[in-house]
This record gives sequence, structure tokens and C-alpha cells, in this order.
Amino acid sequence: MLRVPYDDLFRALLRAMQRLGLQGERGALCARLFAETTRDGVYTHGLNRFPRFAEMVDNGCIDVSAVPSRVAAAAALERWDGHLGPGNLNAYAAMQRAIELARLHGLGCVALANTNHWMRGGSYGWQAAEAGVFALCWTNTLPNLPPWGAQVPVLGNNPLVVAIPRADGAHVVLDMALSQFSQGALSAYAVRGERLPVPGGYDASGTLTVDAEEINASRRMLPIGYWKGSGLSLTLDLLAAMLSGGLATHQIPRDPMRESGVSQVFVAIDPGSFAARGDLDRIAAGIIESLVAAVPVDPARPVRYPGQQTLMLREENLRLGVPVDPQTWARLLALAG
Repeated sequence: MLRVPYDDLFRALLRAMQRLGLQGERGALCARLFAETTRDGVYTHGLNRFPRFAEMVDNGCIDVSAVPSRVAAAAALERWDGHLGPGNLNAYAAMQRAIELARLHGLGCVALANTNHWMRGGSYGWQAAEAGVFALCWTNTLPNLPPWGAQVPVLGNNPLVVAIPRADGAHVVLDMALSQFSQGALSAYAVRGERLPVPGGYDASGTLTVDAEEINASRRMLPIGYWKGSGLSLTLDLLAAMLSGGLATHQIPRDPMRESGVSQVFVAIDPGSFAARGDLDRIAAGIIESLVAAVPVDPARPVRYPGQQTLMLREENLRLGVPVDPQTWARLLALAG
């Protein structure tokens, strides 16, 4: 692993975006979202995900010229069509519109159909939190998670994001897949040859295992909370497909290189019309103080809130340089020209 300055990473990604046909502000935003994801330590969905993004542009699953459009509206609820444009740009636009609706109505919801993988879902939680609003968003995915009690993947891991803004910028942002470990995390453990800290799925014999390679081979990831995660995945898929009028998980191509046409929901809440920001900040501070005061099992690993590690990695990677895989970095530079 080598470290490169954040600005160098962004510039290389920007040149690559331009080579792919993403120009102007759209190319800069797409590059920034990839660069910030890597900067914040979500390596599986940042630079390491870019080669797949570029290949899906080449195979036609991502239309770099497409922009999302509104197809229906009812007060604070809107339906949008992503036209198979870049997933992170579509998601950013959908969250931005949800924020605008929340400013008008107190709450805004955009249901987005016919889009692509949004890369790091947490990006849109941070986007909302930086704007000072609460957020809830999720996406469905290709079938990669077996329902509880089944052997065949027919559910998606359907990532869920919840964001709570704080005045000091230490926002609480929960970004989680509905499998115990995301597919990207499993692949990263497998590449490093490391065992998972807790069971993440099943081996070929149907036994829970901490071996990422065996889970990838069996294609039997473990839902979070066992049957609870299975049920949550199903209901999020139902909500995303029904609200957006788009595809459900069982209709999305199973080939990861052709995972397109997914459905997403973005909810923003602006309590400014009925709650004082100072009161909200005091509530948040009390909850966080209570959490971090809990006695940890391992003194070397204090309890932390969702988003806290992101802020620590962000500071470290801006100071020392962003960790990148040398081969992936070389591929990016070759594409960037």
C-alpha cells in the first residue's frame, strides 16, 4: 500500500472522468465523490471500485451523459428517473432535491428509479448532515443475500444510511449493509488473507464461518440480526421499488458488471421550523457522552459512535496521504493519461 496526496488522487480521478466522457461540473463532482470516499477510509467503494465503474461505462450499463429527471410529484414526495446515469451523481442530485423539499415542507422524500450503484451510501448522509438536516436513505441491489432459512441469494444487502447533524461537525452517520459484512469487505478480507472477527456467512457445508473466501465461494452471506436483517432487506426493497416505480431486487441483473436499474429512496428532515438547533445539539451531546463513557471490553478499543472513525481516518489521510493499492493506482494513472 502506498500513500498519495488527496489533491493528486482527485486530479487523477478527474482526468479519468474526462476520458470517460464526464465533463465540467459533473466530472468534477463524480471525481470528488470517489476521492472523498477513499480519503474517508471506505477503500472498497472509492478508488478500488473505480475500475468497475469505468468498465460499466464501457459496457453501456452507465450512461455518462444521462441526468436524472422528475416524473411525478405530490407535495414533499417526488419520483425521479435516473436514466441509468452515474449512480453517485444521481444519488447526490436526489439527496440535494430531498434537502430542498425539506426546507419547504419540513420533510422531503425523493424516490429514484432506473439508476446505478451509488458507490458509498454514506456520502449522501454526510451531504445531508453538512447541510444541517437529518437523513435516511437506502438502495436495493442485485440478489446477493439468502433470506433467512434459504440457501439461494434472492435478497439484496440493500445498504441503509442514517445521518444526524451536529453543530461541531462531528456528525453521526450510520452506513451499513444488511449483510454482516458487505461484499466489498469480504473481498478485502479475502485478499489480505485475514479471518473475519465474527462469522459472516456459511461455508459449503452450511456451517457458519469466519473465512471470507469460503463465504464468497458459497455465496451465502449472513444477514445482520439473522431473520431480522432478512426481513429488513425485504421491506427496504419493497419500499424502494414501490415508491420509485422501479425495479425490485429479483429483477436486477445478477452479474456485478451489469448491476443496473436499481431503486433508491432519499429522505431529508429539517426540524428548523419547530425545534431550536441549540436544543437539538444538547440532546445529541448528551447521548454521545453517555455512549463513549461506557467501559469498553478492550481498553485499547474505546466505544465510538457511527461516523467517528470516518472523521479520524479523514484527518489522518489528509495529513499523511490517502492509502491506495499500487496496482489500482497504476490503472487509474493509465486511464487518466
